[in-house]
Amino acid sequence: QVQLVESGGGLVQAGGSLRLSCAASGRTLSTSGMGWFRQAPEKEREFVAAIMWSSGGTRYADSLKGRFTISRDNAKNTVYLQMNSLKPEDTAVYYCAAGRSVWGPYTYWGQGTQVTVSN
Repeated sequence: QVQLVESGGGLVQAGGSLRLSCAASGRTLSTSGMGWFRQAPEKEREFVAAIMWSSGGTRYADSLKGRFTISRDNAKNTVYLQMNSLKPEDTAVYYCAAGRSVWGPYTYWGQGTQVTVSN
């Protein structure tokens, strides 16, 4: 089993920044990729970004390239999502997930952290 705990969400004004963290514990060696997803109210969950533990290779949703950056700290088993120039439409619950690659499949999920961007 792998446990994932997200943190760093909160309320921010449009144009501001937030950095989300996802701490992984347990059998982390069983996973190779880590991803961030988000789900806004009444919308389906959507892919945000992903990264490989070993190579650091990344993948992003096309619509978020340039504003969001994913990174990882292997020593801390932690993945980060730096979000800049936030917009109200970025408001969502952000989830961390662990899986086989940046393309998934994702087996383990965190509980989510709320990000709210106000006008």
